[in-house]
Amino acid sequence: MAKTDWNPWRRLLALPNESRTKTLVVAFLVASVCALLVSGATVFLRPIQTANRAAEEQSRIEALVQGIPGMADLLEQSGGALSTVVVDLEKGRAAADVSTATLESALADTSNWTAIEAGSDIAGLGQRPDFAQIFLLRDGDDISLALLPLTGQGYGGRIDAILALRGDMNTIAGIAITSHSETPGLGGRIEEPTWQSSFAGTELRDQTGDLRFAVARGDASSPYEVDGITGATRTGRGIANMVRFWLGPDGYGPLIRAIQRREF
Repeated sequence: MAKTDWNPWRRLLALPNESRTKTLVVAFLVASVCALLVSGATVFLRPIQTANRAAEEQSRIEALVQGIPGMADLLEQSGGALSTVVVDLEKGRAAADVSTATLESALADTSNWTAIEAGSDIAGLGQRPDFAQIFLLRDGDDISLALLPLTGQGYGGRIDAILALRGDMNTIAGIAITSHSETPGLGGRIEEPTWQSSFAGTELRDQTGDLRFAVARGDASSPYEVDGITGATRTGRGIANMVRFWLGPDGYGPLIRAIQRREF
């Protein structure tokens, strides 16, 4: 009498290849091994991907600064060291418990977003994050340049940009439109370097402290305006509202005041 083999693995392999049980078990094992490999690769590669994203962001920011008139010399004189910090927008200071490494996970938590009242939501956001990553260039203890990410609604959809402010926090050094959905040849012209260069030197507030920035319907006629784009009035309005919102009390306003008081 043949001895019974109680080893389940050998008993499985002894089944004929057309056995449904054998097919299902092998398929399950293959899928499990593949899932483990994919999960392991994800965990292993995540730090590399994070580092690559950080390097790409830093490279993009440095390229932006190099393109701002006069900033290349400033970078060379100061060593070109841009620092980055996550700020608590409501408090206007560095976030206590959120870093650049944990910002993404923090913003995945809906409790770290603030609803914007309809009357104040001129950028059409609905809500804004409580934390934002900004970039600073320092000259000794003083901030000589601040790069502030902005987002808002244009005519065709969301517009993302980075606004560079000089150390007085009232003079625009430059702007870079990083993404948009505006109409090619009309509002889409906001991505043209010629139009973006018109921001340099534009002032934000008058002597009373009122925020005056605007995109003109035609040629700029005051130090607080940039030229408009023909046929793209709504896009220009979207850009103006985006800048005005983010530099106001619900955006970077508290941070700007802290920098001007030399408390940041």
